Amino acid sequence: MESQVLNILNFHLSPPTAQTFLRRFIRAAQASHQSLSLELECLASYLAELTLIDYNFLVFVPSNIAAAAVFLARWMLDQPGHPWNRTLEHYTNYKPLDLKNTVFALHGLHLSDSNSPLTVIRTKYKQDKFNRVASLPSRELPETLF
Repeated sequence: MESQVLNILNFHLSPPTAQTFLRRFIRAAQASHQSLSLELECLASYLAELTLIDYNFLVFVPSNIAAAAVFLARWMLDQPGHPWNRTLEHYTNYKPLDLKNTVFALHGLHLSDSNSPLTVIRTKYKQDKFNRVASLPSRELPETLF
C-alpha cells in the first residue's frame, strides 16, 4: 500500500514548513489590521526565517513557529494593542499561553541576531522591498501578554 501511495504521488513528498502555515496565519491577522498588512507580512516572514539557522527551534513544530512569528510581529508593530485575538486563535488553534515559550525564544533570537555571524537573512530583510523590517527595534516583551 505504501508503494502505491508513493507511486500515485510520484514520490513528491515534503513536510510542511513554517512558511506554509505563515501564509494562512498572516491572512487571519490582516483581517483585523489592514493598515499593517505588508509590514506585518515582511516582519513575520523575517522572524520565521531567522529560526531556520538556529538548532534550538527544531523542538517547535512549524505551525507553532509561524504563530509565534505573527504574534511577535504584531506586538512589535502595534504595541498598545494585544497581538492576539479570537480570529487568530480560531485559525491557528493556539492560545497566547501555548505560544509563550516559542515567542520568548523567537524574541531572544531576534535580539541576538545583530551579534550573529550569519547575516544573509538580516541583509535580505534590510532591503526596501521588505520594508527594512530587519532594522526595526525590539523592546522588552512583557509577561502580561500571556
